[in-house]
Amino acid sequence: MRIGKEKVSRIPLAPVMLAFSLAAGSLALAPSAYALSELHKIPGQPNDQPAQGNAQGQSQPQGGTTPGVPMADPLVNSQNSQGVDKTPGAQDNSKPVEVIHDISKAPEPVRKMRQQIVEAAASGDLERLRPLMGAGAEQTQVTVGEPTDDPIGTLKDLSGDPDGDEILAIMLDIVSTGFVHVGQGTPEDMYVWPYFAEKDLKSLTPPERVELLRIVTAGDLSDMQEFGGYNFYRLGITPDGKWKFFTAGD
Repeated sequence: MRIGKEKVSRIPLAPVMLAFSLAAGSLALAPSAYALSELHKIPGQPNDQPAQGNAQGQSQPQGGTTPGVPMADPLVNSQNSQGVDKTPGAQDNSKPVEVIHDISKAPEPVRKMRQQIVEAAASGDLERLRPLMGAGAEQTQVTVGEPTDDPIGTLKDLSGDPDGDEILAIMLDIVSTGFVHVGQGTPEDMYVWPYFAEKDLKSLTPPERVELLRIVTAGDLSDMQEFGGYNFYRLGITPDGKWKFFTAGD
C-alpha cells in the first residue's frame, strides 16, 4: 500500500458512498482540498444521503510496461442494492463475471488506453490525464450525477494534497489489479478495474483479500462487507478504447 495515500487508505471508506454526487455547480469546496476520507463532510450534503460511484491492469504486451506498476488481476460478480442508482460499471450479482488477470486478453484499444493512464499517473503530473479524458459527451466521468466542466480540477479537489498526487496513486493501484469485462452486447460494454467491483467480498480467497488490502484497510474491507459490496474507486474503458469513468461509490 502506497505511503502517499495513507490518509485515504487508513480511514474507513464506507462514508465515501455518502454525499458523492459532486456536481460541479453544487460542490462548495473549502480553501484546502477535501481528502477522500472527508467526502462525507462536504458542506451542503446531508450525512444520511447515500452516494454512488465506479475501475484493471498487468504487464503491457503492446506499448511496453511501466516500471513499478504491478501486474494485473481481474473480477467476479457484483453486489448492488435494488432500487438504488448505481455507478457506471456496477453489475447485477446474479450474473457471475470472469476475473481476468492477463491484459493481453483485452482488445488492443483497451490495452493502449490503460497503458496511457498508467504512464500519465506514474508521471506525477495530473494534467497528463487531460488529453485522455475527451470532451463534451465523450468526457471521462469523474463524479456521479451532472458532469463537471473540469474533470482534472475535480480530481485535484478530491485529492488529499494540493497537486493531486493522492488520486494518481489510487489510480495506479486500481489499474494494477485484475479486471472484468461486463455488459457484453449492450451499450454498457466495458472493461472495469478493479475486479472487486463485481466480486462478492465475503467470498474472497486469502490472496484476493491481500490484493484488496493493498487498496483499502482491513477496517474498510469489513465496512464494505457489511455494506454489501466494493464502494471505492473503479475505472472503466470501453472496448474501443474510450476512458469512460473513474468514480467511487456503490
